[in-house]
Amino acid sequence: MFIGVSVCVCVCIGVGIWILNSLHLGESRSMRAEAVTPVAAIMTATTVEANPSTPVKKSFDDLLRQYGPVPLADAHNHDASGSRYTGMHNMWKRDAMDRVILFGDVSESSAIQTDANAWNAYIERPDFFVPYFSGFDLHDPSSLEVVRSNLEQGYFGLGEVAAASYYSPVVSKVEWKAKDPMDGFLPQIYELCAEYQAPILLHIDPPNGFVIDKLEEALAAHPKTTFIFGHANAYNSPENIKGLLERHDNIYMDFFAGFTVLNPESTNRIEDFLPVMKQFPDKFMLSTDSGYGLPTEDAAIEAMYRVMDAIGDRALIKKVAYDNLDAIIRNEPATKTQKEAIQKKDAAHDVAKLTKLEAGKLLWGK
Repeated sequence: MFIGVSVCVCVCIGVGIWILNSLHLGESRSMRAEAVTPVAAIMTATTVEANPSTPVKKSFDDLLRQYGPVPLADAHNHDASGSRYTGMHNMWKRDAMDRVILFGDVSESSAIQTDANAWNAYIERPDFFVPYFSGFDLHDPSSLEVVRSNLEQGYFGLGEVAAASYYSPVVSKVEWKAKDPMDGFLPQIYELCAEYQAPILLHIDPPNGFVIDKLEEALAAHPKTTFIFGHANAYNSPENIKGLLERHDNIYMDFFAGFTVLNPESTNRIEDFLPVMKQFPDKFMLSTDSGYGLPTEDAAIEAMYRVMDAIGDRALIKKVAYDNLDAIIRNEPATKTQKEAIQKKDAAHDVAKLTKLEAGKLLWGK
């Protein structure tokens, strides 16, 4: 159990591990707790004795007991890459995860396979996984056929799509990235998203300058399209996020909790983002980004709980943790393909007002 100063010890160790690029994905929390408990006990005792009024920081187990009953969704997860999701079930169950937006590689040919992996995960567990896709070349007209076909099949959204990347050590090198959010066939793709009422999750870096100007151009030109700004808090300020939300109704913020909580390159704390979250309670959703840049994905989930704890307000916690994303997903209507497949199984089934979420459970639910 992480108590008091032991959390700081764990974070320092995690940062050191991150700097050395030695990620230990899948390490169990119980193993970490066992390793640090003796030190934690000594340091906590010393802290309390020196300053009895110092509050003891909650452990992850404390947070799970307090917030575990609140539905929690991960709005941005790459575990379809290498089918890593198959080894994550125990962790997700232990950490009380209720939904995962699943995809894999970003805007490159290898994403075609990871898109298929995300789909396979979905038909295995349509109550838990929500598949997105990004395996299309947005500079090729064939991308429009891929997008329509996948959305018609039953994918829920597009992402993570590289709408611009100039600094990311990974995304800046992908073969199908856009130079800005209005490049290539992206405008037509946005219209397809609006037609299917499906969101598009965009990677944009840097989060300022001409690429954000182009994002605002896209937001204004496609008001019926739901845009999600991927890991919007990474290397970005609350003021920039606030400005986008004030000017545009059709953008949502994917909040990568682990970046703000654990990444030493973050110049903001959780508390810095709370005023804008409270001003726009319907526009934020939490994510792990599969623990990118962090010691483990489990640490990224813990960071989501720490954001929930910092928010404090139960109604806002519920929105940010689950309801805002859920509202987008539930708004998507079932497709013609899904309705036909359902009526093949049961000709009498009324499919007129069926949602895509309901259709998937009817088709693939166990």
